[in-house]
Amino acid sequence: MTVPSWIYDSVFYQIFPDRFANGDTSNDPAGVLAWDAAPSIHGFHGGDLQGIVKHLDYLLDLGINAIYLNPIFLSPSTHRYNTEDYYQIDPKLGKMADFTQLIKTAHENGLHIVLDGVFNHTGRGFFAFNDILENQEHSAYKDWYTINHFPVDAYSPGDAVDYLAWWKFKSLPKLNTLNPVVRKYIFDVARYWIEMGADGWRLDVPNEINDDAFWAEFRQVVKKANPEAYLLGEIWEADPRWLGEGHFDGLMNYPLRDAIFNFMNQRLSAVEYANRLEALLEHYPMDNVYAMYNLSGSHDVDRLWNSMGGDIKRIKLVFLALFSFPGIPAVYYGDEIGMSGGKDPDCRKAFIWQSERWNQELREWVKKLIAVRKSQDALKKGDFQRIHEEDRFLVFMRKFHDQQVIVVQNASRDIREVSLDAMRYGLWDGSVLSDLLGSETWRVENGQLTIRIQPVSGSFLTVSA
Repeated sequence: MTVPSWIYDSVFYQIFPDRFANGDTSNDPAGVLAWDAAPSIHGFHGGDLQGIVKHLDYLLDLGINAIYLNPIFLSPSTHRYNTEDYYQIDPKLGKMADFTQLIKTAHENGLHIVLDGVFNHTGRGFFAFNDILENQEHSAYKDWYTINHFPVDAYSPGDAVDYLAWWKFKSLPKLNTLNPVVRKYIFDVARYWIEMGADGWRLDVPNEINDDAFWAEFRQVVKKANPEAYLLGEIWEADPRWLGEGHFDGLMNYPLRDAIFNFMNQRLSAVEYANRLEALLEHYPMDNVYAMYNLSGSHDVDRLWNSMGGDIKRIKLVFLALFSFPGIPAVYYGDEIGMSGGKDPDCRKAFIWQSERWNQELREWVKKLIAVRKSQDALKKGDFQRIHEEDRFLVFMRKFHDQQVIVVQNASRDIREVSLDAMRYGLWDGSVLSDLLGSETWRVENGQLTIRIQPVSGSFLTVSA
């Protein structure tokens, strides 16, 4: 087994630290925005690590048991993907003591914490790049980056041309990971935070470090520090190269998100949708399939609310689909209460803490899905078997040993009904199936299981105890 044992029981919650909760106003930067102000690229809202600690009860009530944090290290930006010091918690988020308290409190409550590792590039204020700016061709660190020519200009308008940078952004100079000294530095950072209690790394744009040997060594270093650490790669395409012993345990499953959204938004038929789902399963070893990070939202895309046009039925069905597919369900902070938001920075609004403004129906639905998934090994580790597809109506089964859950997804605007050969699925006359998400029951009669489902809705059916 190459995947951490705890990952299969997990439900993740992604937190953008500046926007989740402000637990310590003493570390707010000058000019901090009002909490509910419209998000901007440069404006800080004051969220911090103490805010997360003080609201762990909210996550525990929801059923969350794993957190993925966007970057928390010293950086001049709200997103912190331009790191200045990999060994320092950004003072705007707190101190090392706050990080230690977060880890300790999380672990005491059964939560795992995964950090964001940004190792392809740094910020301009990172010591090695700053030395280059000061000393130019005389810098002892000039081989830490790929310098095209001197003098290096990092601040005038326009794309980076003097040095390699991520997408040519001057603020994101690309590290030269072929340099053994740079590699050692990165590996030391990775080991340090695992030893400090982090439960894994989400690796930012790892495909930009197009070096299998680098990632194999990275994995070895991390797994030596903690064999149960989770390694998650931000890979946007379905690509088996990035999973397994030489790379990561799971990937951010954007292809699954695309398939679900296209089905819900009438761009895929049930047959096409099922074909996409099966293709994703066939791409990877099954251990890794069950460790994929299945998401419907993140800091890089429109919020779920906007993607589904605010249609609560479709949003609930998206969540059902997410929780029904092999892999680890992940909730982007605020999606469970119906927060809206378009492209960055709008998808990074501050969390709404006034419960009267929450979509309580949606939150209770997500809470129910989490509880059901935790109770059903078939949903965590079960096989995937197509049963029926028609127009925009799909039925499939998840089965693990003697436990099975029949998943029904009706993305159409019509009531759908299907009669199934019950014996084919291990069901006998008189068997009663109940909906784990509702109160309806179905009885097998004359060898047939007849399922009738309302428009834009879904069910998890299992044999009643």
